Amino acid sequence: MNRRKFLGAAAAAVPAVSSLIFSSESAAGQTSDATSADPAAAGSALVPRFGDARDWWFQKRFGMFVHWGLYAIEGWHEQLEWRGGMARKEFEARYFHQWNPKHYDPEAWLDFAQSAGMEYICFTTKHHEGFCQWDTKLTDFNVMNTPYGKDALRQLADACHKRNFPLGLYYSVVDWHSPLYPNQGRSHELQPQPGDTPDLAKYVEFLKGQVRELCTNYGKISCFWWDMNVTKLVDPSINNMIRQLQPSAVINNRGFDQGDFGTPERDYDRTWDNPLSFKQRVEANQSVGMESWGFRKEEDYYSHRHLTASIAKYRGRDANYLLNVGPDADGRIPDKPAAIVRRVGDWYKHVREAFDDTVPCSSLTGNRNVLLTRKGNSLYVILSQPLEGEELRLRPLATRPQRAVLLNDGRPVDWRLDIAPMEWTDHKPYLRLHQLPVEEFAATTMVVRLDFAESDFANLLKTNGNAPVADPANSVSAY
Repeated sequence: MNRRKFLGAAAAAVPAVSSLIFSSESAAGQTSDATSADPAAAGSALVPRFGDARDWWFQKRFGMFVHWGLYAIEGWHEQLEWRGGMARKEFEARYFHQWNPKHYDPEAWLDFAQSAGMEYICFTTKHHEGFCQWDTKLTDFNVMNTPYGKDALRQLADACHKRNFPLGLYYSVVDWHSPLYPNQGRSHELQPQPGDTPDLAKYVEFLKGQVRELCTNYGKISCFWWDMNVTKLVDPSINNMIRQLQPSAVINNRGFDQGDFGTPERDYDRTWDNPLSFKQRVEANQSVGMESWGFRKEEDYYSHRHLTASIAKYRGRDANYLLNVGPDADGRIPDKPAAIVRRVGDWYKHVREAFDDTVPCSSLTGNRNVLLTRKGNSLYVILSQPLEGEELRLRPLATRPQRAVLLNDGRPVDWRLDIAPMEWTDHKPYLRLHQLPVEEFAATTMVVRLDFAESDFANLLKTNGNAPVADPANSVSAY
């Protein structure tokens, strides 16, 4: 079973997970379950906040994921043992005593993240191969026993705390090193190895001990990011321990209970694209590399358009986003992925006002090729899907904006409030954006801000709370 199928199966194993995550407001134009006495809230939905120290997560919505471990030496894939068919003994003998990232500089990592508009970091403390990037006392298979001999996590934690940069810790439940972990050849597991003494209960005690170390010895931890609970063990006491030790930490849904937020990965499950808003908290995660999350010497990379559209389609629905890089074995982020992230960051800085402190309101239009958010008297049009041409119709919106601005570069956008030939059937004028620079911005994701007079915007929200989806049949009949 590959990762795509495993993640789908894991989600299916949690009862009614889709009803927990997705709002009843859907692409079919159904109504939102959000309620408010304010008619201006029609068609709007925010995911529930925590109401405690974890709400930092709603002020810092764009983070950097870092996959870094022994696998970076080979530079093929972070799951080299499993996907490459390499025995545990061979993998560890070949790479453990080579680990010496002389250019590892967490301050440089954080400078890079902040330059791209990222506001928190999630670091792989232990990936599937079981190699621990901290001074753990529970296994010798850790960074202190390599030629490098220094606590990588300690250095990163100190750098984060110095600049108040939230630190998240990734931890893999699957462990290809520990003889206690019941490797049975299931998804993301090795076949049983010589010397294994599988005992899930003892392994969980080992895991709890490591989690306690991580949550006790490294200052404030803002996120705990589980991965690959292949055993499907349910044990809420583990997350409860994290909450007791680190009350500010948000916890994802890949551990031993449902946690605090969902984690759509890459584009494995397209059902995440359907809802106009989410009922529960979501943090999407994506790598700049198409093949690997860790460093890959011959990587192919996603396009700028793909990455910006992916960020936009989640941030435009009140979700967080983690964008991943894989440093090389020396500890440096390679030039090409670094340039990709910087370009994404430049785009994000120009358009992020459409995402920060806004309310999703895509149900205001029947056009499902765009997402809408609102803030104050402004409506943001997020072109998350490629346009077929220069025109963008926003039926049934029929309110005159005071101005329209393309956030990507600040230029004014032309608009019309008229009866267009393709929308003539009910003889009513509708708002449409006119002569958009689609060729010039074909390689990125455009975002337009429409500013309205206060009374006009209040009326727009009141009268267009849940627009019907455009009917393709009607479009055909327009000819």
